[in-house]
Amino acid sequence: MELSYSVTVYGVLAFVILYIIYASKKWTQTLGKKNPPGPFCLPVIGNLHMIDLKRPSRDFIKLSKKYGTVFRVQMGYQKIVVLCGYETVTSALVDHADDFAERAFVPIFEDVNQGYGVPFSHADNWKTMRRFTLSTLRDFGMGKKTIEDKIIEECGFLIRQLESLKGDPIDLTTHTSVAIGNMIASIVLGHRFDYKHPTLLRIMSLVNENMRLMGSPSVLLYNMFPILRYLPGNHKKVKQNFAELHVFLRETFAAHLKELDRDDQRSFIDAFLVKQQEENDDPNSYFHELNLLSVVITLFTAGTETTASTIRWAIFFMIQNPDIQKRVHEEIDRVIGSSRPCFEHRKHMHYTNAVIQETQRLANIVPLNLPRETTRDIVFKGYYLPKGTYIVPLLESVLYDKTQFERPEVFYPEHFLNSSGKLIKKAAFLPFSAGRRVCVGETLAVMELFLFFTSLMQKFSFQTAPGETNFEVKPSVGFTIPPVSQKVCILSRS
Repeated sequence: MELSYSVTVYGVLAFVILYIIYASKKWTQTLGKKNPPGPFCLPVIGNLHMIDLKRPSRDFIKLSKKYGTVFRVQMGYQKIVVLCGYETVTSALVDHADDFAERAFVPIFEDVNQGYGVPFSHADNWKTMRRFTLSTLRDFGMGKKTIEDKIIEECGFLIRQLESLKGDPIDLTTHTSVAIGNMIASIVLGHRFDYKHPTLLRIMSLVNENMRLMGSPSVLLYNMFPILRYLPGNHKKVKQNFAELHVFLRETFAAHLKELDRDDQRSFIDAFLVKQQEENDDPNSYFHELNLLSVVITLFTAGTETTASTIRWAIFFMIQNPDIQKRVHEEIDRVIGSSRPCFEHRKHMHYTNAVIQETQRLANIVPLNLPRETTRDIVFKGYYLPKGTYIVPLLESVLYDKTQFERPEVFYPEHFLNSSGKLIKKAAFLPFSAGRRVCVGETLAVMELFLFFTSLMQKFSFQTAPGETNFEVKPSVGFTIPPVSQKVCILSRS
């Protein structure tokens, strides 16, 4: 009994001594190194009592006014370093791109992606999938005339759908989602769908619901307290939705594999399957089904919801600002006339471009950005950030930076125009983020936004629904930020 007691005591003493040595070593390593400042943390919840989980970016900006452009907060058990303002965020993502290139571990995304795909993958898997995705999207026309023709064709389908409504009040959410969804479908699957096709409608419904749920307070809490995985909540619904998408995609992969012709690759899926066959004997190949599932779902999710939401934001801003809508109509009539809009018109349409960019800036679709992680121990802006630090490069603080934009809280296209009315490039205009993990679909999104917006504005004017006297453009809650849905009237200009 005494021997057992002595062993226990000596074991505890040994553990304490080892811990003191470890702690002393860590303390010595960080001696003289300055940690980012931040508010006092409460046990367990950290700083959750200070943060509105429906729009945490707003509270982060408030905290930056007290603690500076680099500060720390603790969200539950998750310690976070927030970067605020144009200069600090771009310094991290661009000037120190390699140091901030890793993706942080986010439980909900690890659950559904398992570390595969592009946005939330890591190390060599990320590099390989990103490189393949970019090159394949270019092969299928991203940024080229071939994809422009598909966008223009899809604009025509959307216009005919809206014309059939005869000016009746409608919610544009489904129409814009399926239009942009068809663009991704044409690249990923090799074909488009009819606007009432149940498969496309279901895919877009799942995508939109997931983007909303993944930004909900309950999922944010799950990311901070993963033990909540055992309780009911939105995180389980997100996983159910992904499971349903996986069933559809696996059936699609099988169908494509049966008709696969390496000399006639008709879609992104075909290109991936060909690459998979080429590396079939490599046990370390990244070209396997889990990566394909994750990449395809990402293309549908990030490639549709953000662009479709931006189009709705633009239309709502036109309704809210009829004088600006009038100026856009006048420029379209002057430059394009009755011709079909094409991307070549873009360089002659300074005001319309300014309106689109101001929409992207003020809509602020991804306010928190996607979180990063430091790849090594660094000193940034005078603060010590050890390897693996969870980083939030706050995109909202860049797009709303008062040093970069004269009137950051209002819709003001002149932010992007010089005194002569010519479009100017603003370094702080970063709606697609920056650095190593900038959005892979930026080129496609820019072309889609211009062609869809000008095509719709050429054909229609947009007004409030009858009886609506106080039209207000408001953001929804979600991982991305669409405008709150409301009905509008679409009137033919012809």
